[in-house]
Amino acid sequence: MNKELIEALEILEREKNISKATMLEAIENSLLTACRNHFGRSDNVRVNINPDTGDFSVIADKTVVEEVEEPAVQISLADARMISPNYQPGDVVQIPIESKSFGRIATQNAKNVILQKIREEERKILYNDWYALEKDIVPGVVQRYLGKNISINLGKVDAILSEAEQVKGETFRPTERIKVYVLEVKDTSKGPRISVSRSHPDLVKRLFELEVAEVRDGTVEIKAIAREAGSRTKIAVKSNDPNVDPVGACVGLNGARVNSVVRELRGEKIDIINWDDNAAFLIENALSPAKVIFVIADEEAREAQVIVPDYQLSLAIGKEGQNARLAAKLTGYKIDIKSETQAREMGLFEELGLESQMEEGVYESYEEDYQGDYQEDYPEEYQEDYQDGGQGEYAPEDAQNDYQEEYYDYRSDDSQE
Repeated sequence: MNKELIEALEILEREKNISKATMLEAIENSLLTACRNHFGRSDNVRVNINPDTGDFSVIADKTVVEEVEEPAVQISLADARMISPNYQPGDVVQIPIESKSFGRIATQNAKNVILQKIREEERKILYNDWYALEKDIVPGVVQRYLGKNISINLGKVDAILSEAEQVKGETFRPTERIKVYVLEVKDTSKGPRISVSRSHPDLVKRLFELEVAEVRDGTVEIKAIAREAGSRTKIAVKSNDPNVDPVGACVGLNGARVNSVVRELRGEKIDIINWDDNAAFLIENALSPAKVIFVIADEEAREAQVIVPDYQLSLAIGKEGQNARLAAKLTGYKIDIKSETQAREMGLFEELGLESQMEEGVYESYEEDYQGDYQEDYPEEYQEDYQDGGQGEYAPEDAQNDYQEEYYDYRSDDSQE
C-alpha cells in the first residue's frame, strides 16, 4: 500500500507539477481531519510520514489520570499500566491510532481534504504560470463566440477576448490559430481568469520581438508605439549598435520581417521610423512619409508647430487626420501642422525670423521627384489626369492641387514603410 502511495505521488509530481512534499502534507492534514471527526479533537495527535517509504503512523498523546473525563486526551492509570507498569498519574502516554478504526464519514472527509488540496495546488500552479506570461503574447485557438466576446483556448486554460479588445472588422473561425496579448491574469476559485487583447499596441512590439532577433536581444530598441488597431501603426526604433540600421533590421530582407507581422495583424499597415532624442527631428520622422520644412518644438508645453510644403499638407495630416494623430501619440506632442502658404499668411516666417525654403529651385526639385514617383507607382488614369494639366511643368493651380491631393491620398492609403 505504501509503495503504491509513493508511486502515485510521483506520478502527480510529474504530470501536474505538484511536489511530493505538498501532497504528503495534504495526507497528514487529512489524517488529522479524520481524527478530529472521529474523536472530536486532534490537537493532541501527531502524524509521522516517511517520504521515502510512505510508512506513516498516527500517535495520540494522552495524560494518565485516576478517573477519565475526556477519553480523547486522557487514559486511566490502570490502562496505562497495562502498557507499562512504570506510568504514574500526570505522565503522558503515546497511543498509536489505527486508521482502520476511522468511520466511513471520517474517511470520506479525509479523502475530500486530499482532493481539495490537489485542486488548490493545480489552480495555484496554473495561476503562477500564467501570471508570469502577463504582458506577453501567446498562441491560442479560437473556440467559439460568447455573444460579442470570443473564447480562446490557450492549452490548459481558456481566455476571453472581449469586444473592447478586438480589432474592428476582424473576424475569426472556430479552430483558427491566432496570437493574443495577455492583458491580465486574475486568481479565482475556479482557476485563473485570463483577459487577452488583439488591439493593444504592445501586441505589435511583442510580434517584432518574435520576428526580429536584434529587437529580441536588445540591439534594436522599440522606443515608442502608436497604434490604431486594424488600420495603421507607427513605431519608433533606435539602434544600440552603430553598425546596425534599426529600420532595416525591422523591415528585413525584401520586407520579410515586417510582412510577417503584417500578416499576423491581418494587413494592418506599419510605419517604422528612426527614433531621435531631438524632439524636432523625432516629430519630422513621425510625420513620414510627408516632407517637412520646419519644426518648432516646445518641450515644456509638449507642443510643436510644423510647417510643410503646400502639396504635402494632406499627406502630413493623412486620411481623416490619421497620420498627424499617430505622430502625436508616438511623440507625445500636440502637433499643429501648417502649409507653407498658411504659415506665410499668418506671418510665422517673419515671426520666427525665417525665410521661406520653398524657393524656385526647391520647387523644381520637388517637381522632379514628384513626376518620378507618379510615373513609377501611380495608376494610369491619374497619369492621364496629370498630363491633361500639363506634364513637365507645373500645371494650372487648380489642376495641380487636385492631382496632388488625390495622388497623396492614394499614396497614404496604399504605401507602407
